[in-house]
Amino acid sequence: MTGRLDGTVALVTGASSGIGEAAALSLAAEGASVAVVARRKDRLDDLVARIQDAGGSAHAFAVDITARGEAEALVARVAEVSGRLDILVNNAGVMLIGPALETPVEEWQRMVDLNLSALLRVTHAALPHLVAAAADGQRGVADLVNISSVAGRVAHAGSAVYNLTKFGVTAVSEALRQELAGQHVRVSAVEPGAVTTELTQHIREGVRENIEAWYDSMESLRAEDIADAIHYIVTRPRRMAVNEMLIRPTEQV
Repeated sequence: MTGRLDGTVALVTGASSGIGEAAALSLAAEGASVAVVARRKDRLDDLVARIQDAGGSAHAFAVDITARGEAEALVARVAEVSGRLDILVNNAGVMLIGPALETPVEEWQRMVDLNLSALLRVTHAALPHLVAAAADGQRGVADLVNISSVAGRVAHAGSAVYNLTKFGVTAVSEALRQELAGQHVRVSAVEPGAVTTELTQHIREGVRENIEAWYDSMESLRAEDIADAIHYIVTRPRRMAVNEMLIRPTEQV
């Protein structure tokens, strides 16, 4: 069976676990050659091996995209290795929440650096390749998928800067959508609610326990649920664009 993404190249950031890992597996199963990006090389190598064992194509890029110049160099290397770029999934992110008065400013800066600045730099470097892919690819369309959050729609006490970064992701996605629609580059914001991933493990002790208890109070989403959403978005016909997708666990209010 041929896949709907045969002949395409996808770049997925934050692919060493969770949503990024699940998205890479899903896109590869549909025929895309996937460039998987994260800092943990051992995790990426294992992911590439699994994709290849299943008959797919993948390359690992162990990169810290928050480091100066690394995002731009990454996109250039992916384009050099693969010859094109049709799909970008900006998934890398961190959620460091807690009361503002008790939060180290370094946590705020880390979220801004990864959730916003790195996403913008990867996107800026990728845009010319996406425009070119839409113009000359068999699909006649390219996709930029940004993973935002329910926190990009609703602000809550204790998550001010996380809200800031995710509101920013949602906003820049909509502005870019309007700018690139005429060139058939579809821009989508995916906004998950509670998903069982490593995201909560980075929250500092004393705050993490309350968040994990909240996650445990419901049947949370799985990474594969969000990968399904990404798969749906990028496999739509050229005439159809999914601009925004909000996904909550059934029990989350």
